[in-house]
Amino acid sequence: MSIKKSIQESIDVKTKLLEDGNNLQLIKDVANTCVTSLKTNGKILLCGNGGSASDAQHIAAELSGRFYYDREPLYAEALHVNTSYVTAVANDYSYDDIYGRMVKAAARPGDVLIGLSTSGNSENVIRAIEEGKRKGMITVGLTGESGGKLASAADICIKVSSNNTARIQETHILIGHLICEMIESTLFPQ
Repeated sequence: MSIKKSIQESIDVKTKLLEDGNNLQLIKDVANTCVTSLKTNGKILLCGNGGSASDAQHIAAELSGRFYYDREPLYAEALHVNTSYVTAVANDYSYDDIYGRMVKAAARPGDVLIGLSTSGNSENVIRAIEEGKRKGMITVGLTGESGGKLASAADICIKVSSNNTARIQETHILIGHLICEMIESTLFPQ
């Protein structure tokens, strides 16, 4: 393992993002969609597995807490944080249903659902996106290069130009931070 090689790989993936006009526009589109939802008392729900679950929770915390400065909290929640719920649904139904079932209960038309999956093929995330669409949510996928099934399931899909899970996740959190920054500066200009 070479530290310099790993750092350079991370820089290279982010440079590809910087030079990808389509993805940059999609990031703006997601931020604007979130702003529109939040302005009408909507909410942002997020889901993922493993490191992507951590990223979902991180992004939700930036929105519901604060990002750059003090301001009113925004309704954003990662769907996995209720461990009793997650384990009960996984046990009584299926792990594939943990997010879709919560989306069915919590979603309202105009809310936003962001699903993170480096492969784009996490069944529980795809089912949540499908349920979100049925409920009238605007659905967003953050994936790796192929996009997987999530690319066609979500209304908007931002595909990171990499097949390396770590590099994809590093770039997902950058994208999440960009979205949070745009939301915060739009809703709470200084």
